[in-house]
Amino acid sequence: MTNAVGPRAVFGVVVPSTNTVVEHDYWTAGVHGVAYRAGSMYIPDPVMGDDRGFQALLVQIRASIDTAVRDVLTAEPDRMVMGMSAETFWGGVEGNAAFERRLRDRTGLPVTTGASACRAALRELGCRRIAVFSPYQPVADREVGRFFTEAGFDVTAVTGLRCPTAMDIARVPDERLRRVVDELDGPDVDAVVQVGTNLSFVALADALEAELGKPVIAINSATLWHALREHGIEDRVDGAGSLLREH
Repeated sequence: MTNAVGPRAVFGVVVPSTNTVVEHDYWTAGVHGVAYRAGSMYIPDPVMGDDRGFQALLVQIRASIDTAVRDVLTAEPDRMVMGMSAETFWGGVEGNAAFERRLRDRTGLPVTTGASACRAALRELGCRRIAVFSPYQPVADREVGRFFTEAGFDVTAVTGLRCPTAMDIARVPDERLRRVVDELDGPDVDAVVQVGTNLSFVALADALEAELGKPVIAINSATLWHALREHGIEDRVDGAGSLLREH
């Protein structure tokens, strides 16, 4: 037993200091014997209301990630999980691979990122033609679209909610998310994918899958699924989408 509350695994989770959703989603999944230790990337200026602001937010993330990783490592985790997504899509497929290499070299641990998790989830579900939405600005949405295109998917659209601050991501109501999914969905779309880890979408995605009869992937569900399965933990989880329930 490595840990009283995490005898099966302790996942180190790196999140922006503005994020209130990731840890909630992981713990709510209720995977017995798996624990999470979060390290925060300090975000002193959370404004991201335009492309320039969003890029400035990424500068803050890049400046503080090493400290967050340092803090997480003191809990001696078994795996690193990125609880932020924009940076993991940056630079397309090779940018994501380079990010993961740096984190593995820094920690000596296996790594799960949101970008890789979504790619693996879509392949597992047999989806090729996808529509994507985010809380981001256009500069980030272009990187998201680039990643999925380079990964071999046909991206019909990437819609950004253009949240003005990092905290506002967690304040988007379900009604708006439903409208976005309705606008993106169509008979030629195999799956709808949500990115942006501070966007609370796991429960709604589960409900929408039942209504639409197709995969609706919440990035926090996909990331947790990838971390668990790559770690050899096959538990099925209800209420967080078909990916965690059936795969």
